Amino acid sequence: MSEEQLPQPVDKPAAPSVAESSGVDLARVALRAAKEQAKARGAAAQQKKQARRGGGLRSGARADGRDPMALGAAINRLITERGWETPAAVGGVMGRWPQIVGEDLAKHCVPLKYDEEPDARVLTVQCDSTAWATQLRLLAPRLVARLNEDLGHGTVRVIKVLGPGAPRRGYGPLRAPGSVGPGDTYG
Repeated sequence: MSEEQLPQPVDKPAAPSVAESSGVDLARVALRAAKEQAKARGAAAQQKKQARRGGGLRSGARADGRDPMALGAAINRLITERGWETPAAVGGVMGRWPQIVGEDLAKHCVPLKYDEEPDARVLTVQCDSTAWATQLRLLAPRLVARLNEDLGHGTVRVIKVLGPGAPRRGYGPLRAPGSVGPGDTYG
C-alpha cells in the first residue's frame, strides 16, 4: 500500500509528515480510521434493522424514560415540563388558606384568583364584611411576606382586597321611566 492510499482520520488533524512518522504511527492512524468507518456502517445497519422491525427503542434491563413511575413523581415531572410550578404552588395556597392566614381570617376572607402575569402577580381576596376587608388590608404586607416565604420570592406582589358585594337593587312598583334606581337622583 502506498502512502497516498492510507486512510486519514476523519475528525483528527492530519498525521505528521511521512518523514516524521514511523510505520507504527501510520498503522495506528489507519486502524483508527477503519474503526470509525466500521462504527458508522454498523450504526446505519442497526437503524435499517430497527426500521424493518417496527423501529423504536426496545425495552431493556436498564431504566429509561418509558418505565412506570409513581403518580406523584409523574405529576411533578409534568408540572416541571409544562412550567406550571407557580400556578400549582398558588393553587396549594388556596387549599391551605386557613393554615396560612389563621382560622378567624379564613372564615371571613376567601382567595378568589391569582393573576400570574409577571408585571402583576396579584392575589385577589374577597371578604364578607367591610370590617374584615379593612383588617385584611392592614395585614396585607405581612401576608405578602408570608406567601412569598412559602411560594418563593416575588410570587405575590400585591393582595387586592374586595369588600362584600352590594345587594341587588330591586325596582319598586312606582318607578319613573328611564330611571336606573335610587342612585340616579344623587349623581
